[in-house]
Amino acid sequence: MAYGILADYLNGQSIEGYTYFGAHFTKKEMEIEIEIPLKKDPTKTKKATVIKLVNGVTFRLYAPLASDVSVIGDFNNWDPTVHKMKKIDDSGVFEIFIPGLHNYSFYKYHFKNCKGEYVDKADPFAFFSEYRPGSCSRLFNIEGFIWHDRPYLNNRDRNFDKPMSIYEMHLGSWKGKVDNRFLSYEEIADYLIPYLKGLGFTHIEIMPITQYPFPGSWGYQATGFYSVDSTYGNPMQLMSFVDRMHQAGIGVILDFAPVHFAVDLYSLNHFDGSCQYEYDNEHMYSPWGSLQFDLGKDPVRSFLMSAMDYFLTYFHFDGIRVDAVSNIIYWEGNKDRGENNGGTEFIRRLNGKIHYKHNSVMMIAEDSTDFNGTTRSLEHGGLGFDYKWDLGWMNDTLKYYSKDPIYKKWEHNKLTFSMMYFYSENFLLPLSHDEVVHGKGTIINKMYGDYDTKFALIRNLYTYQFAHPGKKLNFMGNELASFDEWNENRSLPWELKRFPKHDSISRLIRDLNLIYAYEEAMHKEEYNPVHFNWLMVDNSEQSVFAFERRVGDSHLVFVFNMTPNYYESYDIGLTREGSYKEIFNSDKDVYGGTNAYNGDELKSQQYGPENKPFKLTIKLAGYAAMIFKYTHKN
Repeated sequence: MAYGILADYLNGQSIEGYTYFGAHFTKKEMEIEIEIPLKKDPTKTKKATVIKLVNGVTFRLYAPLASDVSVIGDFNNWDPTVHKMKKIDDSGVFEIFIPGLHNYSFYKYHFKNCKGEYVDKADPFAFFSEYRPGSCSRLFNIEGFIWHDRPYLNNRDRNFDKPMSIYEMHLGSWKGKVDNRFLSYEEIADYLIPYLKGLGFTHIEIMPITQYPFPGSWGYQATGFYSVDSTYGNPMQLMSFVDRMHQAGIGVILDFAPVHFAVDLYSLNHFDGSCQYEYDNEHMYSPWGSLQFDLGKDPVRSFLMSAMDYFLTYFHFDGIRVDAVSNIIYWEGNKDRGENNGGTEFIRRLNGKIHYKHNSVMMIAEDSTDFNGTTRSLEHGGLGFDYKWDLGWMNDTLKYYSKDPIYKKWEHNKLTFSMMYFYSENFLLPLSHDEVVHGKGTIINKMYGDYDTKFALIRNLYTYQFAHPGKKLNFMGNELASFDEWNENRSLPWELKRFPKHDSISRLIRDLNLIYAYEEAMHKEEYNPVHFNWLMVDNSEQSVFAFERRVGDSHLVFVFNMTPNYYESYDIGLTREGSYKEIFNSDKDVYGGTNAYNGDELKSQQYGPENKPFKLTIKLAGYAAMIFKYTHKN
């Protein structure tokens, strides 16, 4: 009968299945035959049996319908007769201890499945894997890394009242190949840390690095859910990567895809001959052609929850971004098909257990649905995520910025609508990888107009993203304003930094990150509606927006002109009498603008537009975005 961690795993309650299953370097007492000298004649010996602690590896496999199970590897010449595993539990757990094994040895499991076929399968719990296109698991001792990030972890929390500006990245294509090889995790850190510090990002989010066979899937169709991508090195090197990020004050979020897995036969596909991991009905295949995890099965829930906990525990990741949550909540991600109750139960269980064990770790949902309560607490009937990607904001915003200014007055609500629902969830504002691939164009390509207009609008857009309540995320390369779509097979176009127009966008994002971090009004209590107020929301004819954000002594006014029209004197309504200083203007020449900015401190006057008691008269350049800071009373 199953008990302890095995029972928890089978009942869908374990987040530490990796401590039991897989291949673990251990010591075991074994009877060893030795030769000992005779007392009467030391030149002669006799055989004796002693009990001794022996170093080796314990293998455990969960395959309920398998039989005749062996470990095969380069240590036994791939001979299935050498290391037969013993079935230790009626639930279908097999075990063997093999002495004398070492790091990096190749192995698989060989067994007869429920169809009577002999198959070779990679270890579902392997900590390391052969570099693609190889498909073997590899032994790796994950214990013993010496961390240096305790000060960072001691101050870590879920960032509700802190600035969080995330740099989303694909590790392989950020720098690309050097000398025809991919950089290691540690080598990437050498370049990445000073770059991120220079731009002011607080976190990075790395696209999936669980082992995957097809580079074009970007890691979203995995085969090894506990195995770090061997493209960039081994698990210890990834630990070093995170450790160094933390020492530099940068948080690290892992993108994880628990919805589906690759169809490759050496992996989870019909693992023991049955649908051990996937659905056995019309839901078997995902919209991407991959196999979908059956989230109603308790062992599958434990498998996925344990995988995420493994990366949080052993690699000190600061958060998990859960991919395609809509496809977990609803069948095929379609609300009309109905709620997947097994999926929502899995999410609630996942978030509850992860937050209980790691109370400073963030759980982030990539959810495109209008499901009510994605970030609501479990106690109040929600799914328990900390943040949700605001994909509605992203779609509406990018559509608006693509419009000819003549027609923007008819699309006015695309920029005002987000604040109608913003306080229903803890939203994060993404300009992610999904928006710069598959023929969609890049962010700057989505902007309306000619070359110069596109740059003016992208400066306005990024300012709007930072000004709007909600945490921020930008995909790598957004700061370069590239006109070429992202391609996982090549490096970012770093040569663009030689051109002032492009380099100025990096400078703009740097300065926005600095203001964002310094001004409490831009990040503190941002999910409380009392700290946001529209100042100009109905001026669709001129397409000018203005709002204020105020927390404590930090009081900022944001103004956006969405047309090329220039105004020498433009009145913005205010709620507070006093003096205001322009602290940011996207039209300044350092960002590639015309330099039409308000240099001196401005004083409010009485009677503002849209029934505001006061007004501020400003110079307003075409497509300009500005931030004014309240300094003192008149």
